[in-house]
Amino acid sequence: MNILFIMYDQLRFDYLSCAGHPHLHTPNFDRVAAKGVRFTQAYVQSPICGASRMSFYTGRYCASHGAQWNGFPLRVGEQTIGDHLRKLGMGCHLIGKTHMVADEEGMERLGLSPDSIIGARQAECGFDAWIRDDGLWGEGPDGFYDAKRSPYNEYLKSKGYPSENPWSDFANAGVDEEGDIASGWMFKHADKPANIREEDSETPWLTQRTIDFIEQADHPWCAHVSYIKPHWPYIVPAPYHAMYGPNHVPAPTRHEAELDNPHPVLGAYQQGRIGKAFQRDEVRQKVIPAYMGLIKQCDDQLGVLLDHLEATGRMDDTMIVLTSDHGDYLGDHWLGEKELFHDPSVKIPLIIYDPRVAADATRGTTCDALVEAIDLAATFVEAAGGTVPDHIIEGRSLMPWLHREQGSEAPAWREVAISEYDYSATGHCEALGLEPRDARLFMVFDGRFKMIHFEGGFRPMLFDLETDPEEFHDLAKGDAHQAEIDRLYEHLARWGRRLSQRVTRSEEEIKGMRGKSGRKGILPFLFDGSEVPEELTAKYRGKASADYTSEG
Repeated sequence: MNILFIMYDQLRFDYLSCAGHPHLHTPNFDRVAAKGVRFTQAYVQSPICGASRMSFYTGRYCASHGAQWNGFPLRVGEQTIGDHLRKLGMGCHLIGKTHMVADEEGMERLGLSPDSIIGARQAECGFDAWIRDDGLWGEGPDGFYDAKRSPYNEYLKSKGYPSENPWSDFANAGVDEEGDIASGWMFKHADKPANIREEDSETPWLTQRTIDFIEQADHPWCAHVSYIKPHWPYIVPAPYHAMYGPNHVPAPTRHEAELDNPHPVLGAYQQGRIGKAFQRDEVRQKVIPAYMGLIKQCDDQLGVLLDHLEATGRMDDTMIVLTSDHGDYLGDHWLGEKELFHDPSVKIPLIIYDPRVAADATRGTTCDALVEAIDLAATFVEAAGGTVPDHIIEGRSLMPWLHREQGSEAPAWREVAISEYDYSATGHCEALGLEPRDARLFMVFDGRFKMIHFEGGFRPMLFDLETDPEEFHDLAKGDAHQAEIDRLYEHLARWGRRLSQRVTRSEEEIKGMRGKSGRKGILPFLFDGSEVPEELTAKYRGKASADYTSEG
């Protein structure tokens, strides 16, 4: 079986028609959901691109792999899904974005050349890169945000777009009334069509590269297809720019209570530049229709992929996974972007189609179990026929939910979902006067109560999603819910005591080591040897071949 692991960047869990969006029709996401299972309570391990992706790829929490923010390298030696799947005879390939930064210092220390196979895999999150493009080719006074070569930019140049950076000048910009570049970095331009032929824009380009890969593949594969959209810049080519308008923009999910003596960290984000921007109605009315257009284009291109799989018979032997690395506030809770732990930011879409007969009973169903992004690594290992190395991968395989018979007892499962966020590299950390080590947050969610712990001496936050599903009212402002806070802190403490760094020996290997030294003659603490079987002391009994104690 093959695995098509598709990730959309910054796609909210509720911006799909199968998840109940009132205006955005996504028939191809729905098409996969009708063939598989849609998980309704899936959470990322960090609501920021780089850290979240490193958790997806390693199957480990951020505190375990250490790459806790964008630009933090994934240290040499961390095993990823590529390492696990290759042991099982399955190739693991990258098509698109990872946001991974290589541990160049660690590679140099160990003498790993990036030109070698092992060095290239270390530099690419364990993937064999079919084509990598992280999709943010911004350029400022200090040069490019990403110094690597952009395959997408080279493609646009080959198609005749006259620019050194056509990603910026064409794919993510429109044209204003004076004929000047209308950059997608400015929200006021979000309603303009991107100045690019639709078939040359980022999402169709990556779809075609995916089809190129599938057509040449001659071995079992996992292909991580990682789209940059609907991530900002919020601008989309025609006809998608005009499919939605202000009449399709929902009222923001926010409440005046959230501004009343807010938690200091929440308040810092509300008062930041991004929060202030998305508090403006004119920004939301420009951005959200563009965001919806980007998602509609993603759905149409998913249809192209699905049609290709069906036409070539690959739907019968390919698992399909649709997900995102985090969400997007879009003005909800007086915030923009992502980063904190309200559902629009930390909760993600997750749809899995398994073509095998064992999954027939769950087709077209939903599952509300608490799922974490790290569960996909474990799922892929089991799908490839392996045993999950649970001393390394901290997630749990979702196969029991995919292959569950109707009416059967629910699998034993986790009680809480955990997410982490390190904001030490942000201006909010500086504004709050914190040292980097104290700019860390932890979410504990049990399916009803969501608690956020803040390092740096701050009080926690608490929401009851049963009585307050919009997460407006912070119950930790008072003391009426201290018992719930204490209970969730105990879950956090238990998680903090987890065994996460003993990754070189499995439980079974450790059990197999017991007593081995005795069979190799290491027998300390014996009085006369009768304490152990005779065969263990055979080499230490019998007549001495010489006696040197009596000399002299």
